[in-house]
Amino acid sequence: MEVLVSGYNGFVGKNLIESLGNNQVHVLSRNRNSTTNTFRSAVTWRELSLHHLKDIDAIIHLAGKAHDLKNTTNPEEYFHVNTDLTIKLFDLFLESKTKDFIYFSSVKAVADTVEVILTETVKPEPKTPYGQSKLKAEEYLMSKSLPEGKRLFILRPCMIHGPGNKGNLNLLYQVVKRGIPYPLAAFENKRSFLSIDNLTFIIEQLLKNPGIPGGIYNVADDEPLSTREVIMIMGQANNTAPKLCSLSPALIKFAASIGDKLRLPLNSERLKKLTESYVVDNNKIKAAIGVDSLPVSSRNGLLTTITSFE
Repeated sequence: MEVLVSGYNGFVGKNLIESLGNNQVHVLSRNRNSTTNTFRSAVTWRELSLHHLKDIDAIIHLAGKAHDLKNTTNPEEYFHVNTDLTIKLFDLFLESKTKDFIYFSSVKAVADTVEVILTETVKPEPKTPYGQSKLKAEEYLMSKSLPEGKRLFILRPCMIHGPGNKGNLNLLYQVVKRGIPYPLAAFENKRSFLSIDNLTFIIEQLLKNPGIPGGIYNVADDEPLSTREVIMIMGQANNTAPKLCSLSPALIKFAASIGDKLRLPLNSERLKKLTESYVVDNNKIKAAIGVDSLPVSSRNGLLTTITSFE
């Protein structure tokens, strides 16, 4: 199979390309560099034309502007990258003979806060430019009629993790590793995560099984975990007994508000990431690919990621 991957140099892209194995990988990037020489072909966004899709069986569109936790990004940049480039690539897909288009959107295209469980039937109401730009791209893709034989998959992953991807999990791990009491134990929450191994497994199933119907799919591990549970897994990885401290949530929120103004590591956005409940239902994608559970459990996936922080 000939597969074109945009955003190939990011965390998900690198893992996905490794999982594609014997498939022929073509890459789409902002600029040419030495790494593009290892692929079947490479093209930049500026060069991209219908000609470059003539031998492509599937497009996996990963490229995007990630959510800026410091809120310093110009909102227009989100729409240029996440919306306009998606539209450009999809329009070429519609004209081409390429059969499958897999678009990586986000659960944030639907909701920044989840009160119960996020399913594909929830009405999207994103609050940030990041989520709004992703939703606008989704709406454009869904507004187009697909020629016979083509499939469109819009995937909405939650927080993706795996070896080599540190982010907020690593910040939390450093607190646990140093024996610093975790101050947010008073917050009660459950949130979904997504192991990179489960994600690549799903992509492999979509590519190799033409009977899977296109559509919008949430992507998450099977079991949501509380921050307490995540900390205990971190302790297991570090062979320590984590210290939990139940400070007043009101006091912690006040400290985070100061962090917003002084641009400290703990700000309101990161506090929300650490303490909010955000449970994502993955039953639709599991039913589509015909499995009762994904290969990697939530706990084992996180343990693998956290162990890699050493």
